[in-house]
Amino acid sequence: MRTGAAAGHVGYFHEAVCYDSDEHLLGVVVPFLLGGVAAGEPTVVALGERNAALVRAGLPAGGPVIYLTGGDVYARPASAIRSYRRLLAEHVAAGAGQIRIIGELPQAFGATWDWWARYESAVNHAYDEFPLWSMCAYDVRTTPAPVLDDVLRTHPRTALPDGGHRPNRSYLEPAVYLGRPRRPVIDPIELSPPRADLADPTPAEARQAVRAGVGGSLTDEDRDGLVVAVSETVTNAQQHGRGPVRMRLWSAADRVVVAVTDAGPGPADPYAGLLPARRGGGGGLGLWIAHQSCSHVSLDHGDGNGFTVRLTAGNPR
Repeated sequence: MRTGAAAGHVGYFHEAVCYDSDEHLLGVVVPFLLGGVAAGEPTVVALGERNAALVRAGLPAGGPVIYLTGGDVYARPASAIRSYRRLLAEHVAAGAGQIRIIGELPQAFGATWDWWARYESAVNHAYDEFPLWSMCAYDVRTTPAPVLDDVLRTHPRTALPDGGHRPNRSYLEPAVYLGRPRRPVIDPIELSPPRADLADPTPAEARQAVRAGVGGSLTDEDRDGLVVAVSETVTNAQQHGRGPVRMRLWSAADRVVVAVTDAGPGPADPYAGLLPARRGGGGGLGLWIAHQSCSHVSLDHGDGNGFTVRLTAGNPR
């Protein structure tokens, strides 16, 4: 049985906490967590180090609250969805009628915000089979206005320190939000000539170009992840896109960017990359693998002029 504001709700009860002070944050989060503990519900904190310490100090010592390391949970959007779905399924299998989670994304408000915005929208679908009530914390003092606009479009409601739960008028259903074109994320190094520029490469040729072009820019782990991601993306473009296919690679001291472009419209599945391909989804599995192998992946539908997947390994800019 569900409790609190989510009582009687079926599926995912997804809220934002847009706070402007520590007192504001605690005024929402502490009652939320204490309510979960009192109801015997799995109650989870996945915040950064500072806010986790703040919340821990605001709760009675020794309570059954589960603390996750926020940075580990939110390493990559697709990995976060996979991890949370596994966690939620375990709690439901153990008999949980509701799970409560307070979390916050890393300060991914620069080059990588676009895939976290897609995450915040997609989870409305990805978690909707579970009795989850979660809150996502955003500090309005440091969060850029365009990001806050996305927050209100991807969260059905906002939790308030007076105990209120305000519907967000600008909220968009995931299929609508994810179907809208987003401004492409261009790394500054793409303004220089690419180190590799291949026309209709085979996956093997693409892998070799990445290995040759990385140099000393990446760790072995990041290089190997990029090799896999590029191979999968080129395969997708060849099998599910429309020719010609072009692959370009740029490198800097701390990162490598690869753009794979074909003349097609891109995947029709709005969740491509964030969730495994649905049956008949056409290319979603390769993008899902790429989303778990790179530091950043962006999808550019090109206003009808082709589809580009940008893969970054290392430190996105």
